[in-house]
Amino acid sequence: MPPTLASLVHHSALKLTVRAGEDHLDVPVRWVHASELADPVPYMEGGELLLITALKLDAEDPKAMRRYVKRLVGAGVVGLGFAVGVNYDEIPQALVDTAGEEGLPLLEVPRRTPFIAISKAVSAAIAADQYRSVTAGFAAQRELTKQALTDGPEGLLAALAAQVDGWAALYDASGAVVATAPEWAGRRAARLTADVERLRDRPAPASSVVGGPDNEDRVELHTLGTGRRPRAALAVGTESALGTAERYAVHSAIALLTLTTERSRSLQAAHERIGAAVLRLLLAGHPDHARAVAGDLYGGLLDAPFRIIVGESTDGEPLDGLAEVVESAAARSGEAVLVVAEGPERLVVLAVDGGAAVEACGEYAATREGERASSTTGEHTGDEDDLVVGLSAPAGPIAAAGAYKQAEQALSVARRRGRVLVEHEQLAAGSVLPLLADDAVRAFADGLLRPLSEHDATGRGDLVASLRAWLSRHGQWDAAAADLGVHRHTLRYRMRRVEEILGRSLDDPDVRMELWLALKATAAAE
Repeated sequence: MPPTLASLVHHSALKLTVRAGEDHLDVPVRWVHASELADPVPYMEGGELLLITALKLDAEDPKAMRRYVKRLVGAGVVGLGFAVGVNYDEIPQALVDTAGEEGLPLLEVPRRTPFIAISKAVSAAIAADQYRSVTAGFAAQRELTKQALTDGPEGLLAALAAQVDGWAALYDASGAVVATAPEWAGRRAARLTADVERLRDRPAPASSVVGGPDNEDRVELHTLGTGRRPRAALAVGTESALGTAERYAVHSAIALLTLTTERSRSLQAAHERIGAAVLRLLLAGHPDHARAVAGDLYGGLLDAPFRIIVGESTDGEPLDGLAEVVESAAARSGEAVLVVAEGPERLVVLAVDGGAAVEACGEYAATREGERASSTTGEHTGDEDDLVVGLSAPAGPIAAAGAYKQAEQALSVARRRGRVLVEHEQLAAGSVLPLLADDAVRAFADGLLRPLSEHDATGRGDLVASLRAWLSRHGQWDAAAADLGVHRHTLRYRMRRVEEILGRSLDDPDVRMELWLALKATAAAE
């Protein structure tokens, strides 16, 4: 502990006597300062024991002493040492009374005790306290290192919590809680997720303090990692501010956890290379070889139905956000996930069907969709969001190539529709008509039907409407003519004119199909 006024009073060589403020002797003394100025406050920082002989003070004037003492208390001076036998044979009663009223400890310093002796005693006590703190810090570092090597991050957190007499928590890159010590701190740590996310957005390394006197505890947050983006975060909760020894322990924990995360980063890189090889084997139709390469890393994933997610960035930015979301969700639920970056702008994910990673991907896309909807107006062109995602139907290792193709098809539709995410199953269960909204399809429809529209514009007939009615009735003359309110011979004449103008036969099913789709595309654009 740092020196206190009580420890100085009990110092046998100093012979100090307490004359006032007996109830405040347990306050730490940061330094000793001697000053004969009538107002030494501008030169104080707080926490000092001020030593005086009252050379320039009227210590017998109650009003002057009241002003003097109040100024000292306001500046954070923790005690006043008065040397007797120099200017005053004893401490004037005016100063004793005022010090007692203001709660300022007043120590009588005998003539045979020089001020320098008090300064040396405080300096030696501070040095001894710092030495003890450093020694305790090194001991804490050894213990933390031992726990990190034997029990991993969980053991390190437990040792750190014991060292600071509080709790500790480790967060992943997404801000999710990975581990806590003791176990009861899990709920407290979870409430700080938003604070961790805000800290993650600051340049690394970054730290902040949340909570304080009015909250249940004081929490320090620190980012972990050496890169531009933090790999994890550490929270340390205590009842009060950390002391020197506790600070050493926290800094040691940060260093050890950073080493752990950076080592994990290297392992992750190797992990990713294996994942890329497994994906290539699956798409090449070699599921057995893929299982052999994957070993225990992805074995469970390849034995169960999975979905393939293909994500692309439309603005050239890396897809770190999507990767973090699916990896963190899978880690929290204990499920395997395979994430492969096909270049900086494309990501392929194999995730358990119905698992947390697929669900998290959908929630992430929905959030991005909502953000885009709130920040843009008018029609979407398909390139207004920086992320598009395609999701395949459930598949197994044998059908991986087909699932990959499904995800790419869904991705293409998402891009055309201006959507963030499209599932292939939605396309199979829905209508083909929304696909006709593509600009190329509309251009084809306009070109195919333009001769008929130009003919109708002259007022010489209604060929477009007649063609639509005839096709909708599958070529049944009477039914189509009834829909139009004309004689069937009139309709036959109009269909011959359609063939003549277009130069194509309506007996050809491909021609009828193209005309019908062109009519639908035109109607969708109106």
